[in-house]
Amino acid sequence: MSDDLSTLRAETEAALAGAADLRALDAVRVAVLGKSGSLSGLLKGLGQVPADQRKDRGAALNRLKNEIEALLESRRASLEEAALDARLKAERIDVTLPPRPFAPATAAEGGIHPISRTIEELTAIFGAMGFRVVEGPDIESDWHNFGALNIPDHHPARQDHDTFYMPGTDANGHRRVLRTQTSPLQIRTMLGEAPPIRIIAPGRTYRADHDATHSPMFHQVEGLVIDRGITLGHLKGCLIDFLRSFFGISDLPVRFRSSYFPFTEPSMEVDIGWNRKTGELGGGGDWLEILGSGMVHPKVLANCGLDPREWQGFAFGMGIERITMLKHGMPDLRPFYESDLRWLKHYAADPLSPASLHEGI
Repeated sequence: MSDDLSTLRAETEAALAGAADLRALDAVRVAVLGKSGSLSGLLKGLGQVPADQRKDRGAALNRLKNEIEALLESRRASLEEAALDARLKAERIDVTLPPRPFAPATAAEGGIHPISRTIEELTAIFGAMGFRVVEGPDIESDWHNFGALNIPDHHPARQDHDTFYMPGTDANGHRRVLRTQTSPLQIRTMLGEAPPIRIIAPGRTYRADHDATHSPMFHQVEGLVIDRGITLGHLKGCLIDFLRSFFGISDLPVRFRSSYFPFTEPSMEVDIGWNRKTGELGGGGDWLEILGSGMVHPKVLANCGLDPREWQGFAFGMGIERITMLKHGMPDLRPFYESDLRWLKHYAADPLSPASLHEGI
């Protein structure tokens, strides 16, 4: 390397060592490699070098350029690491500090989430009717989730674009799935207990859907009654009493409309009266679908080892977010999971006032 290039390298190394921050480093880069930089000027002057020396001179300049670029990147990494260390020290939070003192919990300072409150209300209402709560795994076999419920292999709900399947299979060779409904708890209860049965099964469920009224994870509650001599009259009376109690409207219009579900026969959608223009429940001449129900299909009873000639039952299911939104006039599902404190404080329930039928739901 010629003397002028050795001098340029030494000067550049000294300037890089003296660069205290990224701004100073960039100034060195511009001074050496910029459009008017010292090394750039030497590269532009190659045309004035004698032809027999031009090749060697050009190679030396390119080597120096590569070396200076490597020195720049090395110094940049060092300065960035030092800047990050300084920032971390300045922004460090001591998580061992005691929490700020708060007044005793109130709806404004620490309320019950609307979903949790609705589950409490469901439990109180159905508990007064003699139902008990059952719980189970979120990851189910596709037999518990689909097959035992008389849902055929070709049903759209069993497709990958509607359902979250897990890798592998269970001990019986069945595919594993994030449950799309809490119906598997009905199957588990009928397999594990002798009738009579009267249960509700609230919990998380999962489906591949997401918009203003749907979420990939949401909550459902399903109910099941198995006994001798159960009829549609028992189903209708149970659901009418529940809906009027939950929404607090003693004369709420309720309509049962024929439908189809693989796991019930006959099947019915349940509608409540509302006003389409104002959104008011119980008023107007319009109907709003609220839940699905029906008499437990004989094949489902047989799949669970129960004789359909001896035992009858009814089942129902509804979305917890949906009935919560209707009760409180919420237009969008997504804020349920966005942790917006303003929304939570507005809709939170007082934690010191549990749901009680004696006080009104």
